[in-house]
Amino acid sequence: MVQWITTEGLTDYREAEAWMEARVAAIAAGEAEECIWFVEHPPLYTAGTSARAEDLIDPGRFPVFPTRRGGQYTYHGPGQRVIYVMLDVARRGRDVRRFVHALEEWVIATLAEFNLRGAVREGRVGVWIERPGKPPQPDGRPAEEKIAAIGIRLRKWISFHGISINVEPDLEHFSGIVPCGIAEHGVTSLVDLGLPVTMADLDVALRKTFESVFSESPPDPVAID
Repeated sequence: MVQWITTEGLTDYREAEAWMEARVAAIAAGEAEECIWFVEHPPLYTAGTSARAEDLIDPGRFPVFPTRRGGQYTYHGPGQRVIYVMLDVARRGRDVRRFVHALEEWVIATLAEFNLRGAVREGRVGVWIERPGKPPQPDGRPAEEKIAAIGIRLRKWISFHGISINVEPDLEHFSGIVPCGIAEHGVTSLVDLGLPVTMADLDVALRKTFESVFSESPPDPVAID
């Protein structure tokens, strides 16, 4: 059983970390169910274990939280759904890379509920949207922008941290960092793509598609070239 929790309003980042730490310990001890937690945060930047100092362009703009999740700098703020994923990876094959791919596939399946084609890219964790209406990349391929970031940590094979999906955040807030260390591509959101999607709409789609990815062994993602 997976418990689903939605917290309304804006959740303090350090309080969220402390809650996850306690829940992960309880899951590992067999004292609590796995958990998916939906939150929003006030505007802030987080630095993962691979964050580079030069990628923090405007350090005084928002609070910066060092964290031990994987990845580099990312932004959280109002209008962005943060999905904290506290799942038993040992029960799902003890394969961290495969688990991250399953999270990507979950996001892609969720975006498909809104007729969006998300994609993964070799060497870039997260989910991307092609933007053919924008100037192409130097190699002629369509422009693409990131709509979802992923960064996890494991303790005793229980995952925490997780996914952020842009619903309607202020995209200018991403300009204070190099998001996930990738400067050559932008970021987008569901509303930026012209979809009048609410946070509640996204939450329904996430719950609907979860079982299709995690009920059995997660499939390998398909990269779109």
